[in-house]
Amino acid sequence: MWQTVLLAFLAGLLAANAYPHFTKGIAAERFPTVFGSSPRVNVLAGWAGLALAGLCLLGAHPVRHPGGALLGLAVGALPTALFHAAGRTVGDRD
Repeated sequence: MWQTVLLAFLAGLLAANAYPHFTKGIAAERFPTVFGSSPRVNVLAGWAGLALAGLCLLGAHPVRHPGGALLGLAVGALPTALFHAAGRTVGDRD
């Protein structure tokens, strides 16, 4: 059960981070990443994050423990979503 929660947590973190990068990339908009901010870099980073999230979720076996998987996904996505919701870019300060 703890493996399901942990892998689902990682899947939530990765998916919540990958989603804005992928959507900005396919919309041909710049968005900062560690590797640059071009749309192509964002598509690749977003795709890789979604693929890794899928692999983590596959390894979590959510069918065996659906409650634990849902809890892990939700708790994993929250900090990343809050980070992106802050809307800051590199160099911004309050």
